[in-house]
Amino acid sequence: MLALKTKLRLRRALKKAGDAVAGAAAVGVLKLLRLANPDTMANFGGWMARTAGPLFKENRIAREQLTLAFPEKSSAEIDTILRGVWDNLGRAGAEFAQLDRLWDYDVDHPEGPSRVEFRPVDTERFNKLRDDGKPALIFASHLANWELPAICAATHHLDSAVLYRRPNITAIDRWLRDTRSASMGTLIATGLDAPIRISDALKRGAHVGMLVDQYFVRGVEVTFFGRRTMANPLLARLAQHFDCPIHGTRIIRLPGNRFRVELTEEIKPARDAQGKIDITATTQIITNVVEGWIREHPEQWLWLHRRWRPEDALPSKARI
Repeated sequence: MLALKTKLRLRRALKKAGDAVAGAAAVGVLKLLRLANPDTMANFGGWMARTAGPLFKENRIAREQLTLAFPEKSSAEIDTILRGVWDNLGRAGAEFAQLDRLWDYDVDHPEGPSRVEFRPVDTERFNKLRDDGKPALIFASHLANWELPAICAATHHLDSAVLYRRPNITAIDRWLRDTRSASMGTLIATGLDAPIRISDALKRGAHVGMLVDQYFVRGVEVTFFGRRTMANPLLARLAQHFDCPIHGTRIIRLPGNRFRVELTEEIKPARDAQGKIDITATTQIITNVVEGWIREHPEQWLWLHRRWRPEDALPSKARI
């Protein structure tokens, strides 16, 4: 028993030391990347991912999912989308260290040159969110560079809070919080205290953002590209509790290392006969919006994570 405890302590100590070394190395690389030209690094990252990506098992996962989602597309068309998926991922990875430099849009001087563009309707919607004095729930998905919407909220002077998944390595998490808190508003790590912190943010009138497009084991059943899957109902539950507006936001990657930001109009939740927000039906409405975004730019979504499990792969009508 004593030998087993000693072995476990040694294993934990080695893991802690290994994480510390890996964290220091990763932060060092991120700091070096910040010295490079953002466009050069994004182009290089895209090329590298297009070249190496097909060698990984995730390439097979993405191809399977694209074929399920778009059965009408030819193999050549799937190949083209898949190359775009890897290109986008490589660019997003290279941009990770330079998000504050990518965002050069000046909300007070929108006429100036910028790599970020807004349609007039989206500018009006962001301004309304800022000025209406209400809390709001904002959902996004893994499209283009999915971290930019949080910066967008902060630069539009919105009181915002962003739910994020904490990296496993402490040094990277610390670097992330130190470098992003000024440009992304409040960062709320997923965990036991996350619901309380989200609740506090909404009570003070903040705009809470979260990604909603990955498989969630303990979620509610929805239909995505005509197939059953599980989605996180957190946003719908928060809407039910606080009865606050819901909006969706997305980033679209444009040629020349540029981006367009879009914000939906208020999305009305589904309600039951008593007028209470229906959690599953509202989650389906949100999922439908995300699917529509992906259909417009399938090459910009992260198809590498399994959105369907084997038991969900059959079309809804084929399930018993």
